[in-house]
Amino acid sequence: MTPLTKVYLLDEQGQRFFGDGPCRLLHLVEETGSLRKAAEEMGMAYTKAMKLIKQAEAAVGEPLTRRIIGGKEGGGSCVTECGKELMARYEDYKAKCLAANCRIYSEVFGGK
Repeated sequence: MTPLTKVYLLDEQGQRFFGDGPCRLLHLVEETGSLRKAAEEMGMAYTKAMKLIKQAEAAVGEPLTRRIIGGKEGGGSCVTECGKELMARYEDYKAKCLAANCRIYSEVFGGK
């Protein structure tokens, strides 16, 4: 037996808007410089990736990515400071939730 913890954030209406998927997507946008490439790496349609980002932005009230328009090298996307902060805070919160769950599990089940 082992504990399982799933961590995600809900908006004011109780709808999930941020978790492992959107967090990974933003990390991949940072790595690839493109929302389209990030979506491809996750095996996700670009439209779904855009929808996830828009939902999170609506809940947070600020842009999480910024589009870079065309030019010689082509366009792309980058993660805003708000997006970077959200990722960092989510990952910190998730790590603390996982640690707390392991402590509670050990207390209740005695490490069985």
